[in-house]
Amino acid sequence: MKRFFNGMGADTVGSVTWTKSSHSNATGNCVELAELPDGSVAIRNSRDPLGPALVYTRDEIAAFVAGARSGDFDAVIG
Repeated sequence: MKRFFNGMGADTVGSVTWTKSSHSNATGNCVELAELPDGSVAIRNSRDPLGPALVYTRDEIAAFVAGARSGDFDAVIG
């Protein structure tokens, strides 16, 4: 099985489906996520689809989403 690591080229993760948030805007301020074959999740900048991807476990993504839903990061975006 292929090994996935942080900072790998998003174009090297293989054939995956990248998903963009419905909250993304026309100026390209978006991130995209993809489930990888080993169950981990890759995140990339939609403006640089061949650039680096950050790879997280499903538990790490779940913790981030839960924090975002509960407002833990609201101070970051003011």
